[in-house]
Amino acid sequence: MTGVEEFRTEVRGWLRAHLTGEFAGLRGRGGPGREHEAFAERLAWERHMAAHGWTCVGWPEEHGGRGATLEQQVAFHEEYALAEAPARVNHIGEQLLGPTLMAFGTPEQRARFLPPIRAVRELWCQGYSEPEAGSDLANVRTRAVRDGDAWTVTGQKVWTSLALQADWCFVLARTEPSGTRHRGLSYLLVPLDQPGVEVRPVTQLTGTSEFNEVFFDRARTHASHLVGAPGEGWRVAMATLGFERGVSTLGQQVGFRRELEALIALARRNGAAADPLIRDRLARAWTGLETVRFNALRMLEGAAAGAPGPEASIGKIYWATWHRELGELAMDVCGADGLLAAGAPYDLDDWQRLFLFSRADTLYAGSNEIQRTVIAERVLGLPKEPRP
Repeated sequence: MTGVEEFRTEVRGWLRAHLTGEFAGLRGRGGPGREHEAFAERLAWERHMAAHGWTCVGWPEEHGGRGATLEQQVAFHEEYALAEAPARVNHIGEQLLGPTLMAFGTPEQRARFLPPIRAVRELWCQGYSEPEAGSDLANVRTRAVRDGDAWTVTGQKVWTSLALQADWCFVLARTEPSGTRHRGLSYLLVPLDQPGVEVRPVTQLTGTSEFNEVFFDRARTHASHLVGAPGEGWRVAMATLGFERGVSTLGQQVGFRRELEALIALARRNGAAADPLIRDRLARAWTGLETVRFNALRMLEGAAAGAPGPEASIGKIYWATWHRELGELAMDVCGADGLLAAGAPYDLDDWQRLFLFSRADTLYAGSNEIQRTVIAERVLGLPKEPRP
């Protein structure tokens, strides 16, 4: 394996050579609030990456990856973002489920599911949140019942990112009726293209529909698609959330920096930078982003030896709050112009989309309220709050 700088140069050169021709127009496409943009073309791009060995770079070589070190993975995600390559369509499979199966899956599960993820032939979504179990995930009510050589799943999931495009969903369901809270939950891999599964898009403030509701009515999955032991799904699900806050967040921060630099340039052009309060907030945003990066690097150091620990909550709450506040600052920089849609009926510009979608940053992937509880109990060692 080459060194970090050699690897970075290789990544940069490949992206420069291949983000051309049919893929040249994909630069900057997709991402939060914009997942509808050129989805088919972005899928083709990611399969092109897979054909050249540039998906799953951090996976071990025995599972089809490049076995890249943590530092090399950081370099990959940073160079990918710096090249303005399109938002990935296979993030959930590659960054969440893949590492989870490596840690908890059986050899048969890894052989069945990892190759299609690496090749971007099967897309995944995450079936965690429910109408009565959003931030309070332990209150899951979706149930799965063993029926011969299968599990039947009944219930409802919500805020399921990219479920319309996904082929499979990893579902947290209650398999032990007597179990309460964290006990009695199981982690199941469920195909979505079958009777008994309905996906309904949820229209967001941005007018787009990355999030969805998913309804299961005795949907079936093979008994072998249970990850971990029955009733131990909470432990598996928490590990998946840890992987979600992994190395790819460094690439995310390149995008944050690009947004901040563009906002500073706008403030200079439209005169907003002459306001000392705006200047102060822009300066605080810059220092805040440096802290976001510091938190991410500190978290990744702890993750290098295995699944990320609860310290990942510190990084999540900080970047989510920072990005939400950046959206608010963007509206103040735009002034009255930010109140008008760019066109009828609801054509938003980038700043309006940033403001609206970033309202969800402190909710999805673990709300701020829950992250504070995790930090208090698992990092600071404070006593747990009493429950009725």
